[in-house]
Amino acid sequence: MVTSEQRRKNAREKFERQQQRRVEAQRKARRKGAVIGSAVAVVIAAVVATVASGAFSSEDDATPEAQPSPTATPSATQEAKKEPAMAVDRKAKYTFALKTNQGDLAITMDAAKTPRTVNSFKSLADAAYFDGTKCHRLTTGGIFVLQCGDPQGTGSGGPGYTIPDENLDGLGKAGADGTVTYPAGTVAMANTGQPGSGGSQFFLVYKDSKLPPTYTPFGKLDAAGLKAVEEVAKAGVAGGATDGAPQKGVTIEKATVTKG
Repeated sequence: MVTSEQRRKNAREKFERQQQRRVEAQRKARRKGAVIGSAVAVVIAAVVATVASGAFSSEDDATPEAQPSPTATPSATQEAKKEPAMAVDRKAKYTFALKTNQGDLAITMDAAKTPRTVNSFKSLADAAYFDGTKCHRLTTGGIFVLQCGDPQGTGSGGPGYTIPDENLDGLGKAGADGTVTYPAGTVAMANTGQPGSGGSQFFLVYKDSKLPPTYTPFGKLDAAGLKAVEEVAKAGVAGGATDGAPQKGVTIEKATVTKG
C-alpha cells in the first residue's frame, strides 16, 4: 500500500523531472537562438561590407560603366564562355550596322586599331546577339551618351566573357584633369570600371564628352546615325532625370558586321 509520504515523494520527483526537462528545453532554445542570431549578424556584416566597398554601385553616376555581368564569372554549374577565336582581317575596316526603330546607324570600325573588339562584335552580330535589344541608358548631363548592347536591358548583361581594352591612346593624351575628349560620333566600349572588363555593352557619343581614357574607342558613327541619336537625346530621359532610360525608346531590330 502506497503511503501518503510515498505519494508526496513520487509527486515531488515527477515535478523535478518536469522542471529539468523544461530547463533543458529552454537551454536548447537559447543555443538555437544564439546560432541563428550569429548567422544573421554575419549576413548583416557581409551586406554592410559589400555596400561599403561599393559593390552595389549606383547607375546614377555619370560614367558609361556597365554593371558587372552575372555571367562573367563561372558558377559551379556553368563555365564562363571564351572570347571568340580571331576571325576578322586585322588590316581591314568593318561596318557595324544597326537597324533601329529610331533610324539606321552605321558605325565604321578599324580592325587594325581594335582587332579583338571588332572580332567580338562580328561574332556577336553573326549570332544575332544584339537583335531585339534595347538601348537602356541615356545621359544628358556631364557626359552625353546613349548606351546599348545589353540583352537584358538593365545594364548588367553581357556575353559571358570579357575582352581587353584597346586603342586607349587613340584620342590623345589625358589632360591635367585626367580626361580626354570623346568627340561626338565616337563609339566606345562600356566597362565595369576595371581594366579588361568590356563585354557587349557600348556607348554612342552624341555630343563631345570628357572622360578618362579607359573606354576603348572602336568606331565612328555616320552622319545619319549621329543625327538619329541626337533626336533621341532631345527627347530626354524618362522621368525627367539626366541619366536613365531614354524617353524615346531605342530598340536594335537587326545588327550586322560586314567587311569594307
